[in-house]
Amino acid sequence: MESLEDVIRYEQFDNLEFIASQIVAGFITGLHRSPYHGFSVEFAEHRVYNNGESTKHVDWKLYGRTEKLFVKQYEEETNLRSYLVLDTSSSMLFPYHSPKNSKLSFSVYCAAALIHMLRKQRDASGLCLFSDKIETLTDAKLSSTHLQMMYTHLQHLLKENAVPLNKTTSTAEVLHQLADTIQKRSLVILFSDMFANNNTEELFSALQHLRYNKHEIILFHVKDKRMEEDFEFSNRPHLFIDMESGREIKFSPNEIRETYKQKIAEFYQNLKLRCGQFHIDFVEADINAGFRDVLLPYLIKRNKLY
Repeated sequence: MESLEDVIRYEQFDNLEFIASQIVAGFITGLHRSPYHGFSVEFAEHRVYNNGESTKHVDWKLYGRTEKLFVKQYEEETNLRSYLVLDTSSSMLFPYHSPKNSKLSFSVYCAAALIHMLRKQRDASGLCLFSDKIETLTDAKLSSTHLQMMYTHLQHLLKENAVPLNKTTSTAEVLHQLADTIQKRSLVILFSDMFANNNTEELFSALQHLRYNKHEIILFHVKDKRMEEDFEFSNRPHLFIDMESGREIKFSPNEIRETYKQKIAEFYQNLKLRCGQFHIDFVEADINAGFRDVLLPYLIKRNKLY
């Protein structure tokens, strides 16, 4: 299962944890065939088999997939803690005519898959859902009960009308609050389209606050590249509605397409540059691309940290 289109075929199961496991399984299969096959995904529960030791605890199923011998081991959780932080404002409902393919749905499935990976790696994880304020914030834990609670919160976001229109964003204020709340050094994994009421300086002040407190950050900039960046709307009059403010404007896309593309490119470039200045991993997450573009950057980051 590699993309949102694949996920839609499995929606009949209505089980986010199952879908997450299938996304990760597909990713791992591809990883073993890629230049990154040396990265450990599920192997935090395993160690490499040493010649001469008992084969009692060899994981033969894993051997069948990797052709390498690993011994199953049962560890306590690692000292790496991660927080999945999801923007649930109305702008994340785009494209509104296709809720199953929205930025929010994509973010939910990515977060669910990362929770599954974190569990496999024995990393404690927490969840934060926010719009103009923090709506849900859990501690970072590893227990099965805790994971089920996070899946439940995420599953709710996939329900029709779970997120209303005219729901605004205050990303900077929320990130400042997170920086004050998360006590232990953690990896903060942020999913957002970065369309917020705050100006860019306030936003990066908040991100810098997290970095000052020794937290690592991956910012997944979630977008529909075809529509929001390339502005591929047909050349006829359209009514555009701001999903957070309700403001309406009608025009033909060809009237402003080039100017729009220039302005949005400048906005994205500024985001990238500022993230680079603060040593924040910036990753473009196109909802029309596969989940691999999210899972692999996370995995590379984790392998640097642990």
